Amino acid sequence: MCTLHRLLLRRSKLPTGSLATLASRPEGLQVQHPARKALFITMTTPQTFAALGVPQAIADVLASQGKTEAFPIQADTLPDTLQGRDVLGRGKTGSGKTLAFSIPMVARLAGQLPGNRKPGRPRGLILAPTRELATQIAVAIEPLASAYSLKVTTIFGGVSQVRQVSALKGGVDIVVACPGRLEDLMKQRHLTLDGVQITVLDEADHMADLGFLPVVTRILAATPDKGQRMLFSATLDNGVDKLVKRFLHNQITHSVDEATSHVEAMTHSVFEVDGVEAKKKLVHQLASGTGRRILFMRTKHQARKLAKQLTDAGIPSVDLHGNLSQAARDRNLAAFSSGQARVLVATDVAARGVHVDDVQLVVHVDPPAEHKAYLHRSGRTARAGSAGDVVTVVLPEQRKDTAVLLRKAEIKVTPVRVTADSPAVANLVGEQARYVEPAPRVEQAPARSGAPRGGNPRNNNNARRGGQPRSGGQPRSGGGGHSRRAAGPATSQRSR
Repeated sequence: MCTLHRLLLRRSKLPTGSLATLASRPEGLQVQHPARKALFITMTTPQTFAALGVPQAIADVLASQGKTEAFPIQADTLPDTLQGRDVLGRGKTGSGKTLAFSIPMVARLAGQLPGNRKPGRPRGLILAPTRELATQIAVAIEPLASAYSLKVTTIFGGVSQVRQVSALKGGVDIVVACPGRLEDLMKQRHLTLDGVQITVLDEADHMADLGFLPVVTRILAATPDKGQRMLFSATLDNGVDKLVKRFLHNQITHSVDEATSHVEAMTHSVFEVDGVEAKKKLVHQLASGTGRRILFMRTKHQARKLAKQLTDAGIPSVDLHGNLSQAARDRNLAAFSSGQARVLVATDVAARGVHVDDVQLVVHVDPPAEHKAYLHRSGRTARAGSAGDVVTVVLPEQRKDTAVLLRKAEIKVTPVRVTADSPAVANLVGEQARYVEPAPRVEQAPARSGAPRGGNPRNNNNARRGGQPRSGGQPRSGGGGHSRRAAGPATSQRSR
């Protein structure tokens, strides 16, 4: 639905963005024209999914999740994708891309009888760069698919392929996959892509960063040329543009404007500290708030170490990095998503894989090496229309490099010299969470001479691995609250 607004032109340039964004600016909806004439400007108000042509069954599922109005990338793309057109979506992470491609995939496949399902021959394919993202896409699309009795499965490495092969043999409609394992199963003839009618490539730029484009190219080439294809990417560099030219036909390009993207709701701060000890105290203070926080480190060792330190300090924390098993990654991410752990300490491997709403604060404990990594990390907050803060902690020797980094990222911010007790820090942290007593450690007997470190492997195997969760695979609780000893230090011990 569109509303006509009669505007008095008072500024030299018409601002862009949603009505809500424009109204929040100091100048509001006032614009200027050299001739100072009045114009009629058409602005789009938020649209419901039903008004965009989304089938009622899907709209009902979304409504049950509290989602009735489409985000800009959804409102822009759905009219085209629901009609089967190829689409190139240029949206930043957190802009609502997952539903933008999940809705049309389910809606278009739903018109076919489940009897068309054949073993190892899916009809819908979604490619994602990381296991975490693939899992979370599946979580988002499964409720929609269930409304039409469509089957969804995930395929990725790091776990046994037995369950994945079994699911394919049983017949699935939609596969959400990472490129490497998918190609492995294709070579083993466990599935074929000649029946795929709709293909989605999500976060194509991250695929390129990880070196997946050759595999992705081979996978896309195995899908029918006449099928519908949707590609979503924040940028078109590193070969992504070649994918677009080769595999998308007469595509419609939709971009979420900077003014309407989630960056508008993101506040950036740079906190300069005098040294390592001051940095440590500041990081602990930043982690002490009540809301979800993600702290980014450069190395796996430092991520494990910080998660343990925060846990010992009464701040439930978990770590996420490449050395964890898939089970440990899933367990830690579940603990963070559920609120059992308030803090996630991650390396860059998780910057694109974590899609959790209501992350209030992202802290670059170690500033990244390049500006793209800064944007990817920061994109974990201010998601799906929510506000969020981003803090970069800078040591004296990092000031010059950080200034260059922020300039390339087009982030304008004035550095502030702080301590853990500074008012600027207190204002950002807000209400502090209560102390959570860490779960007691299980003391291990000293290793006998000649015995493997950690004692007898047969008797001490559980301790070396970090122990087995006591109930439902969830971390133990203690001290009147959830102990992050469960997810953080425990899983750190598991990864050897």
